[in-house]
Amino acid sequence: MGITSGIVLYAVIWFMTFLVVIPIRLQTQGDAGEIVPGTHAGAPERHYLKQKAWITTGAAAVIWAIIAGVILTGAVSVSDFDWFGRLPQRP
Repeated sequence: MGITSGIVLYAVIWFMTFLVVIPIRLQTQGDAGEIVPGTHAGAPERHYLKQKAWITTGAAAVIWAIIAGVILTGAVSVSDFDWFGRLPQRP
């Protein structure tokens, strides 16, 4: 895995983790009881995006380290997913 591949892998993991973390501790306008006219009651009142971005960065770093370790050690390779025997066999 090259540097570019590592950065792309981290970016994908970061955004996937961020989408999981966003709804945690989300306080909506309906929860707060103060709905601004013209907005939905489910619109966020307090979203804590800065804290969630930092949490996501740390969690994504841990997940990336695990996945990168698996890839770099060769514990799992592309040939492990060759269920139909279409790839050439490596010695």
